[in-house]
Amino acid sequence: MSDATHESTAEEPDNSWRQRYWKKNVRVLVVLLTIWAVVSLGCGVLFIEPLNTIEILGFPLGLWFAQQGSVYTFVILILVYALWMDRIDDEFGVAERNEDGGRL
Repeated sequence: MSDATHESTAEEPDNSWRQRYWKKNVRVLVVLLTIWAVVSLGCGVLFIEPLNTIEILGFPLGLWFAQQGSVYTFVILILVYALWMDRIDDEFGVAERNEDGGRL
């Protein structure tokens, strides 16, 4: 009986790719959340006064970042995240595809 238990542990699959996958995923999240924090907090709150000296179409740039820029940046970051994670999924062979090989 101990031989059967020993055999099952010897044949465990290598899951180190999961750790590498998760590490890359976390790296993507940290980079994109840092960009989001700099744009929304930095440009919209901390640096609003210097940015307000610049006007675009009659609106102060600091106000624009506080009201619109951070939202646009967030939407762009969502797109970047999806594309970046597709590449990582392809690299690790976990991409979601249909039977023809096309993306779902």
